Amino acid sequence: MATLDFEKPILDLEHKIDDLRQMGSKRVTLEPEIKRLEAKLEKLKNDVYKNMTPWQRVQIARHPKRPYTLDYIRMMTDEFLELHGDRLYADDAAMIGGFAVIDGHKVMIVGHQKGRDVKENVMRNFGCAHPEGYRKAIRLMRLAAKFRVPVVCLIDTPGAYPGIGAEERGQAQAIAENLRDMMGLATTVIAVIIGEGGSGGALGIGVADHVLILQHAYYSVISPEGCASILWRSSLKAPLAAEALKLHGEDLIKFNIVDEIIPEPLGGAHRDPQGAADSLKAALLKLIKKSSSASPQELLDARYQKYRRIGEFIEK
Repeated sequence: MATLDFEKPILDLEHKIDDLRQMGSKRVTLEPEIKRLEAKLEKLKNDVYKNMTPWQRVQIARHPKRPYTLDYIRMMTDEFLELHGDRLYADDAAMIGGFAVIDGHKVMIVGHQKGRDVKENVMRNFGCAHPEGYRKAIRLMRLAAKFRVPVVCLIDTPGAYPGIGAEERGQAQAIAENLRDMMGLATTVIAVIIGEGGSGGALGIGVADHVLILQHAYYSVISPEGCASILWRSSLKAPLAAEALKLHGEDLIKFNIVDEIIPEPLGGAHRDPQGAADSLKAALLKLIKKSSSASPQELLDARYQKYRRIGEFIEK
């Protein structure tokens, strides 16, 4: 497993415990030493993972072994039928979507998809969607709204693709139209930031009745590196920018930007993907059941009021 710098003491201790287990035999018992090291490991995990800096949590959100949209679909759903294309230009592999069934509830899942290796990352464009990706996403959401099927958006992108081709094909307009049209979808919309939530690329599928965020995911108007490059002319100041941006769930709830934090297994979703998927599934089912009795107009009115509340302030 890929290891972050601050995780190395944990990995070293885990390897030591594994070595002792392999060395043990019927004649020589190493169980007392193994138990001592396991207690030490548990304390070390708590000390490291419960006191992470904002920058360390950004690194967790970007961990190469962290579950992606297709991983959550595989672990949460009973059925999934992927749908392709924006009916205008192409099929964007960085944005996937389709009908799914979660414990008997039909939903439309739309989300960013990254790759696991160089070849797949090139194919998925590192999770940075093109205009056709956002047009595909809203096409599928409109289809879901037609049949009153809840929409689940899984957000995990450093940002929308900024290349010349994307700009020529209307990247900014595609995102703007998604913001407009998602406000008017006559069905329940739930957005979850599962990893990176960067800039307009994240917001392009982020307008929802309920906005959730995984414990170590982040949601920000700009990446820490981009912010540091603008403010301090150096991306090396990214840890300082991550602290200033207030991009994690605890601060986002205070700003009324997100509604709920979904807890992750100790150390992050990559250390127990199924445990993270179970927590996400439970949160989604709760909201789907809760909103099932609301009329389309009630959903639209509540969504409008939710976004009106963001950024409220009082002048003294």
